[in-house]
Amino acid sequence: MRAFVFTDESLRAEAGQFVWLAIDTEKEINAGVQEKHPIDAWPTFLVVDPRDERVALRWVGGATVPQLRKLLDDGRSAVAGGASGGSGEGVDAAFARAERAYGDRKFPDAAKGYQEALRLAPPDWPRYGHAVESLLFALSKADDCATSIEVARGALPRLRKTPSVLSISSTALDCALQAPATDPTRSDTIAFFEKASREAIANRKVRAAADDRSGLYAVLVEARKDAKDEAGARKTAQAWAAFLEGEAARATSPDARAVFDSHRMSAYSDLGEPQRAIPMLEASERDLPKDYNPPARLAAVYKEMKRWDEALAATDRALALAYGPRMLRILGTRAEIQLGRGDKEGARATLARALHAAEAMPAGQRSERMIAAARKRLDALN
Repeated sequence: MRAFVFTDESLRAEAGQFVWLAIDTEKEINAGVQEKHPIDAWPTFLVVDPRDERVALRWVGGATVPQLRKLLDDGRSAVAGGASGGSGEGVDAAFARAERAYGDRKFPDAAKGYQEALRLAPPDWPRYGHAVESLLFALSKADDCATSIEVARGALPRLRKTPSVLSISSTALDCALQAPATDPTRSDTIAFFEKASREAIANRKVRAAADDRSGLYAVLVEARKDAKDEAGARKTAQAWAAFLEGEAARATSPDARAVFDSHRMSAYSDLGEPQRAIPMLEASERDLPKDYNPPARLAAVYKEMKRWDEALAATDRALALAYGPRMLRILGTRAEIQLGRGDKEGARATLARALHAAEAMPAGQRSERMIAAARKRLDALN
């Protein structure tokens, strides 16, 4: 978004209506913001009402420039109508109630509100795609895959030619893959959404964010793996890698090119060719010397290749730049590398360092789940 969307000149018209603020949730100085407005996935965009600092609009995921402009319009409406709290009848009132609950992370209430709005929505309701995508995320927080599949199946015909089709297909196909093997509808549901996903990928008239297209490729690879179709999984991963390489080649800056690094790593890993990521990550490390991501990713690639010494050196470079929760993930990778090279004592020391760092983090960054995971891994070595 920062490299491709917020650089668009057409957004200048919005500059006087919003105070733009980017928050790096990894930095300790921003822990208070994270505590007040918790983030469930990255990227997340919030429109905050200046009167009471409530979240008037929450959007999870990327967006194209036209999508962002619509979101900003919805954000303005949400702030302007904040006093009513969505009171009243009709689709817009139901949507306003859902948006308020979603902004407050009251996901069950948000899901009910979006479902009510969708039930009342006329065929030409302009917020239909927004409501469906937000509803699917709210349902995901409740692990309600059955309802997600039902919603997605109903929404696809209406959104087939819009950017929303990519995230909807991806969410539904991922849910279908999570169904137990004993589910008699599993195969048909996977087939339905895999077909919809491939149609969405192939439709170049749909102007969607590259991240969304890439994410859908990733789920399609998993669908072929699930089907034990090794050749199909490889063919899909090849198409995924080719798409990402084309997007990276068109990037006009190192920042823009590096956006695709992690996605390309995943595609190359699925191809069994992790070494293909090394040149791009080395270029990103040279071009972005203050960014911990390139060396952290190099460490993961070298670990997959069992090139332990190079992997360990890459974690040294990454840790010299990293901060916050991301540092814990790098320490976890480092411990795995040390175990891979037979250094159990080194791994124990690294995990002890990670546990200490996790316990010392401020409330907005502290994660009991990560603390428990670090303690479990450390106990296993003691």
